[in-house]
Amino acid sequence: ALLAGFSAERDRITGTLRMTLPASFGQRHVAPLLPEFLALHPQLALSLRFSDRLVDLVAGGLDLGIRIGTLTDSTLASRRLAANRRLLCASPAYLARAGQPQDPEALSAHECLVLVDGSERQDDWRLFGPGGRECRVRVRGRLEADHGGALREAALGGLGIALKSTWDVAADLAAGRLLPVLPDWQPEPTAIWAVFPQRRHLPPRVSACIEFFAARFGPLPPWERMLATQAG
Repeated sequence: ALLAGFSAERDRITGTLRMTLPASFGQRHVAPLLPEFLALHPQLALSLRFSDRLVDLVAGGLDLGIRIGTLTDSTLASRRLAANRRLLCASPAYLARAGQPQDPEALSAHECLVLVDGSERQDDWRLFGPGGRECRVRVRGRLEADHGGALREAALGGLGIALKSTWDVAADLAAGRLLPVLPDWQPEPTAIWAVFPQRRHLPPRVSACIEFFAARFGPLPPWERMLATQAG
């Protein structure tokens, strides 16, 4: 009876799931899980859009999106998939050359790698330290980019200090290719979300996808487990 129920549930997940997701995160952490997801639902097809631009789900005819950060579109429903912890990091070569900053204010004298989101330059870094102390510092550097992967490569190449999500740099930190900078000072954590048009009844293919990734990422996602194992 249990097997029959499982088979019926699988057969209920049909059609094409149309989904948008951030390019780097999607490539690193979603794409490797897709074979398992599709094996669970053999009647389902996927149509994926990898883009760091904010895509209008309704206008684009999309069922689901993954977004990272603070949600601003109140017309969408959402489900939190995982925390998005961020930290400062740089290569050993850069820190050997430029020195390890001793306090957040010292960042203004360093080469910092700045993310540009549309017309907005994310060069005002707001950090929280011991005892909840807050420090805001305006940073600058010789390289800015609108793609987080390019900033990661720049940090690995010794071009400066980057403010990165742990999902993007956990393997580099674990291998020593990047080192934490001011580890006691971090931005406020944000989150990784599944977002979807508000409907009275969520299509089974959408709810199945959300539940799958919520289970795979969970309270301690794989990249955080990697860092916890290293620390232990």
